[in-house]
Amino acid sequence: MRLVNFDGRLGLDVAGRFVDAEIASDRRIPADPMAAFEYWDALRRLSAEQTAGDAGPILVPERLGPPVPRPTQVFAIGLNYRDHAEEAGLPIPELPMVFTKFPTCLAGPTAEVPLTSDRVDWEVEQVVVIGREAEAVAKEHAWEYVAGFCVGQDVSDRKLQFASKPPQFSLGKSARAFGPIGPALVSLDEFPDPDALRLRCWVGGELMQESTTENLIFSVPELIAYVSRYCVLLPGDLIFTGTPGGVGSVREPRRYLVAGETIESEIEGIGRLSNRCVAGR
Repeated sequence: MRLVNFDGRLGLDVAGRFVDAEIASDRRIPADPMAAFEYWDALRRLSAEQTAGDAGPILVPERLGPPVPRPTQVFAIGLNYRDHAEEAGLPIPELPMVFTKFPTCLAGPTAEVPLTSDRVDWEVEQVVVIGREAEAVAKEHAWEYVAGFCVGQDVSDRKLQFASKPPQFSLGKSARAFGPIGPALVSLDEFPDPDALRLRCWVGGELMQESTTENLIFSVPELIAYVSRYCVLLPGDLIFTGTPGGVGSVREPRRYLVAGETIESEIEGIGRLSNRCVAGR
């Protein structure tokens, strides 16, 4: 099942066309994309009934919003790929390094990204979407609480992030449109191996990052078990699981985003984000 937010309405991506959930269900399912988690089983049944011939308009990427537009909580994990920790010259963490991206930073898969300084960086990430309330979840049961995945881009203003000690991780990663997600919320059952998804990032057409989630230091089940030990996870909450090596701030010479170039972020089986950078205020 591929859930999308098309012009602010909840629906299904069926062969690249939109099925409006409210209309197709005879108004049994609300149009609000955040209703997906309450009506998950009904959406699965609706999805199973659809064929390409039933679908409506073509899913124009520019009309897609974030599949989960208003989560209660957005968690993020730092240094969760060994090569990223090594390129930054930092020790491999013994526990997940957890911070938050404030929900107002979320944006759609083609949203423009206003640059807030001359040191804004890219970070392609797998984003986990929580499907039901989770508290003190055992690692071996963690997948039962996952609705699915999105592609995510953890845009980061390094100047603000490291403006003081200790760093301002959450603030430096939460400006407007610093959290594009999408293009769809793809349900967990669509992935033969949810622990092995290839992700890539291009900036200005140049491949900057390429890895697989097999290389996560802390796997998705480990992250859910760890975070839910201390925080109650709610339906629709997001976890940005970390980025692999290849970010701009540790390159020689350093490389940052500039207005006019595009960040493309891709995960196999989910799709691609394409976010053009523009001058900030």
